[in-house]
Amino acid sequence: MTGFARIRGHSEGQEDTCSWTWELKSVNGKGLDIRCRTASGFECLEQPVRERVKSRLHRGNVSVTLTIDWGRAENNVRINRRMLAGYLSLLPEIKKSMPELAPPSIDGLLALRGVIETTADGEPPEETCRALDEALLADLDAAVISLSAMRAGEGKHLAGVLLSQLEHMERLLGEVKVLATLQPAAMKKRLKAQVAELLEATPALPEERLAQEAALLLIKSDIREELDRLDAHVATARGLLGEDDGAIGRKFDFLCQEFSRETNTLCSKSPDVEMTRLGLNLKSIIDQLREQVQNIE
Repeated sequence: MTGFARIRGHSEGQEDTCSWTWELKSVNGKGLDIRCRTASGFECLEQPVRERVKSRLHRGNVSVTLTIDWGRAENNVRINRRMLAGYLSLLPEIKKSMPELAPPSIDGLLALRGVIETTADGEPPEETCRALDEALLADLDAAVISLSAMRAGEGKHLAGVLLSQLEHMERLLGEVKVLATLQPAAMKKRLKAQVAELLEATPALPEERLAQEAALLLIKSDIREELDRLDAHVATARGLLGEDDGAIGRKFDFLCQEFSRETNTLCSKSPDVEMTRLGLNLKSIIDQLREQVQNIE
């Protein structure tokens, strides 16, 4: 879920030039948390920003920053031609009613209210807002695609790491299965020795009772169900890694919980030290697997 993208753009108009920078950062997170910070006057873009990010990303803490740099062709002062034309249209009527007045001077016209305008930095002219918003959002789309591609690249690398850990789990499970096939004979030998000791201490103990106790011990130490479920979970995990699209992080996290639960049960049933050692090695691999899964969308 880690990624970074930066896209720069600019536009030029008759009166103004504008440059901007989109910067997107993404780090690990359980859900999708979008933090948006836009330049003053562009707060209206926050909702479209969130919608565009959500369309491509499903998990992670994502910060989106927009900075705007306004440059003017000459300065921040401009003539409101529409206002000036309005004043000039009144001149014939004024001249007719007051013929003694001298023609207006240039400085007099410029001094009329509304003819000269100053545009504050960061505030685009009203007539260019829509086109500017479209250009900004187009560059945002490019930035989100770039961020998504970087995250996908990291995901491919992590998929290889996870696959290697799953293969390690399979090798350990194979060793556990070999030991499990040897357990009935070892258990029988151990039970015979224990029964012999028990008969010496309690000669009157019925053989039927001894058989029942032996059967219970074998049932309690049977790990075939746990091994079958662990095999099924590993196969499911491999299937998730083979998916082309979609977020698999939450599903994988759930599988890690199941891995831990089955391995804990296996260790609790372990009848000897070697199987316990293999179970502990499995738990170590599962912990590493779970840690890596936190980086996956």
